[in-house]
Amino acid sequence: MYSSPQALEPSNPQSSAPSFSLYLHIPYCQAKCPYCDFNSYAATQWPEQAYVDALCSEMRHYAQLEPWRSGSIRTIFFGGGTPSLFAPRSLASVLASVVGLWPVAADVETTLEANPGTISAESLRGFRAAGVNRMSFGVQSFVPRHLQTLGRIHGAQEARDAVRLARAAGFDKISVDLIFALPQQTLEEWESDLAEALQLETNHISAYNLTYEEGTPFHQWRKQGRLQSLPDEIEVAMFTRTQEVLGAAGFEQYEVSNYARFGHACRHNLNYWHSGSYLGVGAGAHSYAKPGQGVQGWGERWGNEKSPGRYMELVGKTGAARATHEELSESQARGEFMFLGLRCRDGIDATQFRARFQCDVETAFPHLEQLRSDGLLQCDGQRWQLSPRGLLLGDSVFATFL
Repeated sequence: MYSSPQALEPSNPQSSAPSFSLYLHIPYCQAKCPYCDFNSYAATQWPEQAYVDALCSEMRHYAQLEPWRSGSIRTIFFGGGTPSLFAPRSLASVLASVVGLWPVAADVETTLEANPGTISAESLRGFRAAGVNRMSFGVQSFVPRHLQTLGRIHGAQEARDAVRLARAAGFDKISVDLIFALPQQTLEEWESDLAEALQLETNHISAYNLTYEEGTPFHQWRKQGRLQSLPDEIEVAMFTRTQEVLGAAGFEQYEVSNYARFGHACRHNLNYWHSGSYLGVGAGAHSYAKPGQGVQGWGERWGNEKSPGRYMELVGKTGAARATHEELSESQARGEFMFLGLRCRDGIDATQFRARFQCDVETAFPHLEQLRSDGLLQCDGQRWQLSPRGLLLGDSVFATFL
């Protein structure tokens, strides 16, 4: 029904161009979840073709500029919002534009985020034909009362069916997002959620602890007493139990909140955590260009206009929609390299730090030894990593590098 745009063959297989990741933000949802602070908007209808045209126009704009003009694409990620609301032919059109603008790796990882309540066997076959090869389902829980609290539009059976339908459609890379430390959630319920995800034979599980982000209804409801946070000791028990259950099932905890079977880590997110360059297009999308290839100083980042309507208007006029821009200082670049890299279980390679910043990591951050003495970091002489205790207190460790 939908023909592949031959999108996922490299335009120039011999290219030695520096690679980057491409993020495409689709901000529309059928309903806005009360815990979500992403740039997303509830809508009953959306200007799909106009938005696709804007994405393609913005990509054409950046394909003429360094460092993107000289780059090649290693990963592609459709995030949101709910990107699975868009038709497969729309994503095929975007991917055809991508491959016409840049060399694309033969083994490119192309991820689509999806709400289980928005897909069908037909749409999944269409997404696969369009060139998507990795599905990421926002399941969050299999317990009906928690799905209701979270404002999800799908039910537990729809989540189970979504994973099975994706596999039947030809996807062998399937991720499931789960959230723990929900109001009134028990450890037994969390263990049940993990067991359900494993039963579905997924190869990647993201297990996030609930946060009450400022500006969300959840944040307000907690202030009003309508919601109660779980005690810290239960949250810690859930985190530890996640490590035990998924580890026993053959999943590696390759990042604080992410677990994968061998060979199934999300390469797109790893590029973020390893301080690689990424181009974000779409309303509210963010970009980062590391030093070199036309980028001066210690790198730069920018964010797009958040309003979808205003974003499309600006792209129509100028080809871009930047709302913020920042050139990083050396201290910012060093700090971000550390706290992003330490999120990953393999941590920071001191040799890579020295090559990038022309100094030893221990000189740049003398407090590393104190963090090791406090049992938060460990080091084998060359690689700094979060300790098991540090994984529990990661945010406190990361804050020391800001």
